[in-house]
Amino acid sequence: MMRIIIAATLTLLLCLLTIHPPNFCTAHSNSEVRCIESERHALLNFKQHLTDPSNRLASWAAASDVDCCHWVGVVCDNRTGHVLRLHLRTHFPVYDEIYDEDQREAQYEAYSRSRFGGKINPSLLDLKHLIYLDLSYNDFGGIQIPKFLGSMGSLRYLNLSGAGFEGLIPHQLGNLSNLHYLNLGDNGYYNNNYYYYNLYVKNLQWLSGLPLLQHLDLSSADLSKASDWLQEINKLPSFFENTSIPFWVFGLHNLVSLALSDNQFQGPIPVHLQNLTSLRHLDLSWNQFQGPILVHLQNLTSLRHLDLSWNQFQGPIPVHLQNLTSLRHLDLSDNAFNSSIPNWLYSFSHLEFLNLGSNILQGTISSAIGNLTSAISIDLSSNELEGKVPRSLGNLCNLREITLSGIKWSQEISEIFESLLGCASNGLEILYLSNAQLSGQLTAELGQFKNLVSLSLRYNSISGPIPLSIGNLSSLRSLDLESNQINGTFTQILGQLSKLESLNIGLNMLEGVVLEVHFANSMRLKTLVAPQNRLTLEVSDNWTPPFQLNHLDLVSWNLGPKFPLWLCSQRQLSTLDISNTRILDAVPPSFWNLTSQLTYLNISHNQIYGEIPHIPMIMSSYSILDVSSNNFTGPLPCISSNVTFLDLSNNSLFGSISHFLCYKMNEPKYMEFLNLGKNLLSGKLSNCWMMWKRLYALNLGKNNFTGSIPTSIGSLVHLSYLHLNNNRFSRKLPSFLINCKELVTIDIAKNDFVGSIPSWIGHRLSSLVILNLHSNNFQGYIPEELCSLTSLQILDFSHNKLSGRIPRCVHNFSAMATSENSDYPFSLYNYFTRYNSVPFESQSVVIKGKDLDWLNLSNNNLIGKIPSSTQLQSLDASSFFGNKLCGPPLIDNCTIKDVQPNIEKKECKAFSGVDVDWFYVSMALGFVVGFWVVLGPLLLNKQWRFLYFQFLDHLGKFEREGLDEVRFMVDVNLMGISKMIKAAFITMKN
Repeated sequence: MMRIIIAATLTLLLCLLTIHPPNFCTAHSNSEVRCIESERHALLNFKQHLTDPSNRLASWAAASDVDCCHWVGVVCDNRTGHVLRLHLRTHFPVYDEIYDEDQREAQYEAYSRSRFGGKINPSLLDLKHLIYLDLSYNDFGGIQIPKFLGSMGSLRYLNLSGAGFEGLIPHQLGNLSNLHYLNLGDNGYYNNNYYYYNLYVKNLQWLSGLPLLQHLDLSSADLSKASDWLQEINKLPSFFENTSIPFWVFGLHNLVSLALSDNQFQGPIPVHLQNLTSLRHLDLSWNQFQGPILVHLQNLTSLRHLDLSWNQFQGPIPVHLQNLTSLRHLDLSDNAFNSSIPNWLYSFSHLEFLNLGSNILQGTISSAIGNLTSAISIDLSSNELEGKVPRSLGNLCNLREITLSGIKWSQEISEIFESLLGCASNGLEILYLSNAQLSGQLTAELGQFKNLVSLSLRYNSISGPIPLSIGNLSSLRSLDLESNQINGTFTQILGQLSKLESLNIGLNMLEGVVLEVHFANSMRLKTLVAPQNRLTLEVSDNWTPPFQLNHLDLVSWNLGPKFPLWLCSQRQLSTLDISNTRILDAVPPSFWNLTSQLTYLNISHNQIYGEIPHIPMIMSSYSILDVSSNNFTGPLPCISSNVTFLDLSNNSLFGSISHFLCYKMNEPKYMEFLNLGKNLLSGKLSNCWMMWKRLYALNLGKNNFTGSIPTSIGSLVHLSYLHLNNNRFSRKLPSFLINCKELVTIDIAKNDFVGSIPSWIGHRLSSLVILNLHSNNFQGYIPEELCSLTSLQILDFSHNKLSGRIPRCVHNFSAMATSENSDYPFSLYNYFTRYNSVPFESQSVVIKGKDLDWLNLSNNNLIGKIPSSTQLQSLDASSFFGNKLCGPPLIDNCTIKDVQPNIEKKECKAFSGVDVDWFYVSMALGFVVGFWVVLGPLLLNKQWRFLYFQFLDHLGKFEREGLDEVRFMVDVNLMGISKMIKAAFITMKN
């Protein structure tokens, strides 16, 4: 019976297949499923509103015979032909560790050209069966996430990360109840060191409508505006009240991946995180979480990836993390953990990535680290660890990267090489041991790390020559030996390492001659940094190097006397420093053409001559040009508005600067540092400073400028350093400088300024450290308001016409009392240059007490006693010469000599509390006593009065009889009067 039923069934099926073959097209060998026509039109409409600069969607043709299921990025259902997936992601470049800035920039430019942009057309709503939409890492130019996406109910995967969206995240996304994966992260951006959050929310309750959600990434979104968070947070335990993570997050029990990095969360990690027991990936990095790590994290035993880096956790690494034995990735870097590395951590045999860098970890590294047999990358850098690198580290055969920089190993480098010579040396690709107090010499063992791609040993005390065995490192692409004591030559590096792209051997003791032949195998070289060595480059005038460099630094090499013409062949140069290289020549015109591509050019401290041409085009908005300390002549060149740092000082440039200042006035200037000092520039300053508002430092000193300071300088509100010294500026110090509240230095010495010293300097310029007004025509009193300048270290009012007394409040200048701060603010420009700070402040100022004293009031008209103050009495007496002052450190100790009125008054307080000036009191008493000693006896004694008037009569008579007789009679009468007075005194006494 069963056989009959089966046979009948098969017969029926065969008949059906014979009658209706088209309904089962998948069984037909020649049939093919095509996309749905309405969905094809929807995709074409979607494409029409996209921008596609690299034509990635060329296959999306409008021809009716083209099947949209074969288009790039489109995935259809094999059975129904419905569009299921749209893969339109633009892959962000994965930067190689050894790539320099230009290589990364080239990668980024290629990525930028391939990104989609434009608008997202609502025609996507016609794709009723779409379950997967990936538009990540494109550039939609700041448009809002479309609200209609919340109506695509079939979506299970939605990725809009890094795609340039801005504004409010639409709550309609909460309607996507089938969603498993939602990524809206990385839609912020950096600008001028400030991070801008493009996406924000007002309400996040819509996430509770996504019950199937497994992966949630809201990194870099501003969640602080969610008004409903506080209500939820208030329901939580008290230890949770400072955090910012909303309570509803912990109800998403299906979450497998949660990424909330860079969301400005703070406080402790909430205890309710333990409810997310399905989590395998947890990223809370780049927030402000504090305190110890939550104990309840031990319940998340499924975790494979845990990233808590860049927070404010402190204390010991918590022991409860030892339960997370499934971890593959653990990042606790950039916190404040201060314990030793716990022993239980060494038992994580599945751990592949371990980063404990930039904490305060102490103690030694246990040999048990050899138990991390799965480890691929280990970073323990920038801690307070000590001891020695354990040999067991060399037993980690899977190890590809070791970063042990910034640790006080106090070992010889050869010992570390020996410790790593196990199976780790076979696969090790990256080894960073910079700033690790290493000594000794590089030994032949270095050649056994044959797979090394990047090696950094910078900032140590390694000595001796570079071993020949380094030639065995045939994969080496980056070598950094900067700031050691390595000697000998380095030409064997260039000859043997043909894959080398970046070489930094600066600040060593290398010497010798480098020839063309040494660069023969350096076709891939992109970065050559080798300053401060004793090396000479000898190449022919027509040499064309085999490389195209991005960065070149040959400071203090011997390149001269001719200008190195081969530089003109380097069309990819971004930074160039050939300062102090003994060049005595003119710059070829073809070289100046390179400036349009350079972001950093330093040819200073040579003897280069000729004129500087106009440089109107600079590509980068943060460019640096330093051509100081040469023999350039001619007028100032017009410079691109994009230049940030310009130093033309110490040349022989002449003429007006009006054309320079007023060039392209319609363009804002990016200039922050401008040094035109020590030239032959002249004339008045044009009133064109209003477009230079970014200026931070301005030096026009040691020129021949005249006239007054233009009012537009008052618009330089960010100005910190102003040097106008050694010119012929005149008139009063303008009051509009009161707007420059950030001034640290004012140096207007050796000019013709007049008037009084403004009191507003003390009230409004509270950051002043240096105030130099010497050799002008200032007059009047020293305003007491200057005593408010508590940061002042150098004050020079010498060679003026100041009068009055030194204010007693000068003891407020406490910053002058110590020399610990003598290097401030003279090295503020290191971020502009690679190795040397710019000598913007004169060398006589850098060392206080030389040339320019801490306090110099000499050669004025000051009077009185020098106020008692520790720092004043410790100064050299010459600081007060040329005045009418007394008291230490002068020899004159203010005692009254010959009753001179310019001697300091001696003050005391009477019982009434009124100050008494005893100089004037003694003068009055002297008059009274003198009056009564001479006239008193005449009034009291009749005989004396008679003789006195008789004497006057004789004077009148003798005046008529001749001068000689007068003199004789006066002498006789004086003798007689003297005898009478003496007799009278004897009579009175008796």
